[in-house]
Amino acid sequence: MGGAQAQPREEELARLRARIDALAEKLQEKEGSRREARDALRDSERAISQANRRLAALQAEERSLRASAARIGERRRETQRRLTAQRATLERMLVARAASPAPETLRVALSGDDPAAIPRQLRYAGYVSQAAAAQLAAYRSGLGELDRLGREAEARRDRLRAVEQEMRADRAKLLSERRARKVVLERVALEVRSSRREMQVLRADEARMARLVEEIGRVRVEAEPEPAAGGVRFSSLRGKLRLPVRGELTGRFGAPRGAGIEAKGVFIRAPEGRPVKAIAAGQVVFADWMRGFGNLLIVDHGEAYLSIYANNESLLKQVGENVTAGESVATTGSSGGNEETGLYFEMRHLGRAFDPLRWVRLK
Repeated sequence: MGGAQAQPREEELARLRARIDALAEKLQEKEGSRREARDALRDSERAISQANRRLAALQAEERSLRASAARIGERRRETQRRLTAQRATLERMLVARAASPAPETLRVALSGDDPAAIPRQLRYAGYVSQAAAAQLAAYRSGLGELDRLGREAEARRDRLRAVEQEMRADRAKLLSERRARKVVLERVALEVRSSRREMQVLRADEARMARLVEEIGRVRVEAEPEPAAGGVRFSSLRGKLRLPVRGELTGRFGAPRGAGIEAKGVFIRAPEGRPVKAIAAGQVVFADWMRGFGNLLIVDHGEAYLSIYANNESLLKQVGENVTAGESVATTGSSGGNEETGLYFEMRHLGRAFDPLRWVRLK
């Protein structure tokens, strides 16, 4: 007969484990989906910011190039005007020199002209030649400057064309990123609106724990554990329990945790790896990692009472296992992003948290 009773019990535990595993998987998928959406939104908005920054830099460079090209164009026009004037001057000098070539000394001497005029004519011819040479050198320099300005203007045009191509590519990328961001926003519109109302991640952690406890409560209605040996009910243990781990009590129930919420449990600071013990007999209904709480274990003590052990280094029990009072169920740690090692401990009834210290003997 004992075997007949054990078989339904094992089947019940198997169903319980399946329900709890399904719940854990559902929560994990939901959190994973939200995390993926947040990451996608973060990456998309970062890309948009970077594309806008690069586009702004290219637009500034484009304005600078256009201004520089305008200055170069004005210098080229000025140089062209100067060269035109210099060429006209040179042409006049050459015409004048052809019409009145430099006198030859022997020819002037034999001509019978005044010999005293010869030095003056030679000096004049020398002045004209020097002036023509200076004008020619200035003209050649102007031609060189015009050529240099032309090359510089062409380089500016090439760079401007490259900048315009880069701007077109960046605009296309920006439009693509904006479309991607729109898709992400459509996927997580409700979450984003909700997240804006949450000042810190603690609110999400608290809601997550509440959902988990609520779902566990629904499951356990169908599988209420029997009272511990001797018929002791959990409600009769008030004031007789012991804290699950030895350590320093640093966080109390109701203390501010930030973001306008209060602690739903207590934190006991303790070295890593210290045994965490069940406060009373019961059955493990959750044993897995959970965001905000790390390695988390929950024990159902019957009468809708739960004890919750979080931030553990390791979990020593699995869902469906029965535990006795004082039995080690985990070891202390700092999982879940906790800055201190120890244990975060809660007690709940009908899903509502209450002060564990009202139920334990501290001495």
